[in-house]
Amino acid sequence: MKILEVTNVDFALNHFLLPLMRRLREEGHEVVGVCADGPLLDRPRAEGFRIETLPFVRSFSLPGQLKAFWSLIRLIKREKPDMVHAHMPISGILARLAAAICRVPVVAYTCHGFLFNQPGSKARRMLAVMLEKLCGHLTDIYLTVSSEEAEDVRRLRIHPQPHAVGNGRDSSVFRPAPEARQRIRDSLMTTENTPVIIAVSRLVRHKGYPELLAAMASVPDAELWIVGERLPSDHGADLEANFEQARNILGSRLKCLGYRTDIPALLAAADIFTLPSHFEGLPMSVIEAMMTGLPVVSTDISGPREQVIQNVTGLLVPPGTAEPLAKALKTLSENSTLRHQMGQAGRHRALEYFEEKNIISHTVRLLLSGA
Repeated sequence: MKILEVTNVDFALNHFLLPLMRRLREEGHEVVGVCADGPLLDRPRAEGFRIETLPFVRSFSLPGQLKAFWSLIRLIKREKPDMVHAHMPISGILARLAAAICRVPVVAYTCHGFLFNQPGSKARRMLAVMLEKLCGHLTDIYLTVSSEEAEDVRRLRIHPQPHAVGNGRDSSVFRPAPEARQRIRDSLMTTENTPVIIAVSRLVRHKGYPELLAAMASVPDAELWIVGERLPSDHGADLEANFEQARNILGSRLKCLGYRTDIPALLAAADIFTLPSHFEGLPMSVIEAMMTGLPVVSTDISGPREQVIQNVTGLLVPPGTAEPLAKALKTLSENSTLRHQMGQAGRHRALEYFEEKNIISHTVRLLLSGA
């Protein structure tokens, strides 16, 4: 069977879709990745995957979306796939519409978050609901990464049978590693006893960076490591003014590390993970941190609240506010015993619910059962 795995950008394909693509190929299927061009496609191509690049844009630009849509139709007509498996809100809408027009035998979709659950005008949210309902009728296999999203699908009658499959990471890769801890701390000139708070995400407003940077002023003995960059396709307010102000206040306690490929080692070198997002699907970064044995401080929103058990594996705080975030981070930075207890509990939970091989196996079974 030929399967097109369609997403928006190279970051999503490399970080979210690649494990599924590997498993489908192991099952004997021809798997073709489809997304916008970018440097992170070197990795899947090096593994032997064929990647077709299309002009996807992450905005509501009508000319841009029409260009991507017609490119999808041409690609699908040329490839004649047995299944189109779409991901992400906008690319998911375009791919399902194009697949229906081209009469692809099986149309599958994995929801990684809904546009109507994101901040925006009422008109924009209503349009998003209408488009999701339209595309839901065109979807044979409907998957979501979180249970709350599956409930949204049922509540809004987007699709009659959504399956919450979750997300997963490999526990043999993301794990406690004392040797990595010492090596990374030495390289960053961080002492063993310094509490380290780490955030791993794209540098965009909705990840909660203004609140996090403000909160760190009230966590005086800890360092903050920020791992990630702003993608060329990211839009919204630039955060450079926030970071510049934070550098003046925090000084050497703020370490911006940029895009890194050694995330497992960086997590193993840290003490606390934080993701104060305003909205999420089911964030991989939280799973990676839990696998590594870190307590998690996140916001009480859809996605993280399915992962983090309050006062057991971490702490949940209201989104968009700095003071509760600061209090939670300070509590954990000052209590190594509590950090260890929550981190251990988090790893046990991640091994039970978020092991990558189990998530991928479940997803493949659902995809192939409808093929």
